[in-house]
Amino acid sequence: MTAGKDAVIAAHAPIDFNVRDIQPVMLDGPPALIERDWMSPYVWQDNNGRLGIMVRAVPKSDVEKSDTGVIWAGWSDDGTTFTMLPEPAIIPGPDEVQAGGVEDPTVLQREDGSYVVYYTGVTADMAHGELFYAVGPSIDRLTKTGIALASSKSEGNTKEATVMRTADGEWRLFYEYAEDNASRIGLALGPDVAGPWDEQPTPLRPRDDSWDNWHLSTGPILTDHPDWPVMFYNGATADARWRIGWAVFDRGCTRIVDRGIEPLIVPPPATDRTATDIAFAASAIVQDGQIWLYYSLEDRKLARARIRRS
Repeated sequence: MTAGKDAVIAAHAPIDFNVRDIQPVMLDGPPALIERDWMSPYVWQDNNGRLGIMVRAVPKSDVEKSDTGVIWAGWSDDGTTFTMLPEPAIIPGPDEVQAGGVEDPTVLQREDGSYVVYYTGVTADMAHGELFYAVGPSIDRLTKTGIALASSKSEGNTKEATVMRTADGEWRLFYEYAEDNASRIGLALGPDVAGPWDEQPTPLRPRDDSWDNWHLSTGPILTDHPDWPVMFYNGATADARWRIGWAVFDRGCTRIVDRGIEPLIVPPPATDRTATDIAFAASAIVQDGQIWLYYSLEDRKLARARIRRS
């Protein structure tokens, strides 16, 4: 697979990715979680080697919408079945600016074991979102801290944070924002995991006559090869048929140097033809030499794919 016409090709061997295996991901927890649909599975390996997950739980489509999401957390030994905590990790409120729901967790564990969790807070009328963050000594003892990156008039509804540290120790915040009735990917630079953040030019743009010609949203960044970080990003046409693709950044994560032409993951045909046509990447880990990409399907169920890099 070659790079897209808008990519700047770097002087390195051709990169390609393909899917070797797909597995369902299940959650075992209390009824308040099980009775909801699941999205945005953020999986990480903690400082002790355990696999943790934070996930957005949303009301099913056939019930009254009480909120846009509640964030739960849990742990797993095998990466496919997670035992969830008895209570949510982050809930809506109490302020109006995030009373309508909490969404899209992004988890970072510091060297001392404490956590910083980015998430989207949605206003009480469920019409507007901004990036917030919470901190705490463990995932079940988080304290909401404030706005991580405020929405501006030109970059509304900031959400879907991807926060990473480059090989040179600099911090990058990628996020989704709204522009001209479409989703876009933004980039900000900062001195620390919690910012403050200095917004930069948009690093990735839609491509004409392609599967990602209208909407773009952030996905996880794989940093096991520090000179060529890879984002598994989300792209869609104007009718919001979301697929998962890949793009390679330079060492500083400010410029695209390679980009796949075809999507990496396409949703399988749904049993119900009216179902939401979405595959949406949320996190990626490398475990025992294997790349595992975690994502949601149809905005209601979770899966992971084993990815091979060639």
